[in-house]
Amino acid sequence: MPGRSFESQPLPFLSRQSFYPWLVVGVTCIGGFLGQLDASIVQLALPALKLAVGASVDDVRWVAIAYLLAYAGCLPLFGRVCEIFGRKLLYLLGFALFTVASLLCGLATDLTSLIVFRTLQGIGGSLLGANSIATLIKSTPSDKRGRAMGFLTASQAVGLSAGPVVGGILLDTLGWQWVFWAAVPFGLAAVMLGWLVLPQSTDLADSTDLDWHGALLLMPSLVLGVLVLNQTSVWPLLSPAMILSVVAAVVLLALFLRHERVAASPLVDLSLFGANAFTAGIVGVAMGYALMYGMFFLMSFALIHGLHESARLVGIKLAVIPIAIGLLASFAISLSERWGSRAVGVVGMGLCTAAIVTISGLALHPIGTLISGLSAFAVFGVGLGLFMASNTNATMEAAPASRAGTASALVNLMRALGSCIGISAASSMMSWRMRQLAGPDELDKLYFEGSRLLDGVESSLAVLVLFALIAAAGLLARPRSAVR
Repeated sequence: MPGRSFESQPLPFLSRQSFYPWLVVGVTCIGGFLGQLDASIVQLALPALKLAVGASVDDVRWVAIAYLLAYAGCLPLFGRVCEIFGRKLLYLLGFALFTVASLLCGLATDLTSLIVFRTLQGIGGSLLGANSIATLIKSTPSDKRGRAMGFLTASQAVGLSAGPVVGGILLDTLGWQWVFWAAVPFGLAAVMLGWLVLPQSTDLADSTDLDWHGALLLMPSLVLGVLVLNQTSVWPLLSPAMILSVVAAVVLLALFLRHERVAASPLVDLSLFGANAFTAGIVGVAMGYALMYGMFFLMSFALIHGLHESARLVGIKLAVIPIAIGLLASFAISLSERWGSRAVGVVGMGLCTAAIVTISGLALHPIGTLISGLSAFAVFGVGLGLFMASNTNATMEAAPASRAGTASALVNLMRALGSCIGISAASSMMSWRMRQLAGPDELDKLYFEGSRLLDGVESSLAVLVLFALIAAAGLLARPRSAVR
């Protein structure tokens, strides 16, 4: 047991109490809360960061993407590392790294160092993401796991919903640095509580084999793929940099897939993709998160720089989306059991599309009212809630029970990748459209000219409609036997 010698026993007084399993659940919930709080709170800070560090939108978006990309790239590897070296050890390391990186992000004096620290933060978040569900399952009795998972899901929903509101208040009162420092006290508390509460790891893997070859192929292929999507608005499509990046990303991904088929301990279980229902569901997971984070990105710029609203008000408006998602999640499962996940998911994407059209045609114009804007955001959140919950449930049901853990890790991976895709595609489209409206010398000025910026955002919303269509198409392609 390589990691056990470095792991402390939980405090005996606590471990003997009947409520001890819920203390463990509480520590894992802090991780779930922090991860979602960080991912959503930073979206609102991007317009402020653009001003603070004097960067272009093409550059400042990497503050959000660096975290998500590091999280996604490390997740498959860390899932295996935790099985070998111990969940408690690496969970606490994840909290510590996340906390230190959050502190450093607020101390950053330029964009490059901020992106580096965000990458470290993503690595810490990935250690938490690879560990939280496994730690929770190992520490709670089988009859309490359903409630425990419910608490973890609720903590993530609260973090996602609180991010825009807390971010808006901090930006208006204390400055952008506090958007990152807000996580520090939670992280410190989690490290101390985790050391005293979390149990020693059990049932660790007998084999210590790590698929380093797979990791060294997967990580750069993901980075290059997102780079291509990000730089579409910057590099000419036939430029050497673009062609080289596309070719390298495709070759590395092909080599990774070939390697995983023969690896003794693969990072990704490719056999899961043999089930069409699972593959369609995984695509839907990515598109759902691409929709959500693409909307967060575009609306942050539109409302703050386009309509010149305060960050506090914008935070309250954007919080409507995750709140609606959380409220509809459990309801969507009940509807799926009655009418099938395909019907519920298609209705959800229909509502999202209608909301996007409403936002484009009414809510982003001077005649738009607070009620129309909030209503459109609420409908968007309701649609996403219906789709995400029903699609995720159907995706997990399409995976064999014996591989539920691997399937769950893939779902988490696609959530992070989908978030990267949403921000990259939406921001690239907005930058491209802004360049159509003005020359390079006037580009930065346009981000502060309300009507012209809103024109660029309005055109970019078409990307979100495309995501919704892809998600709906994936649902319709799902085999009928796997619909329910």
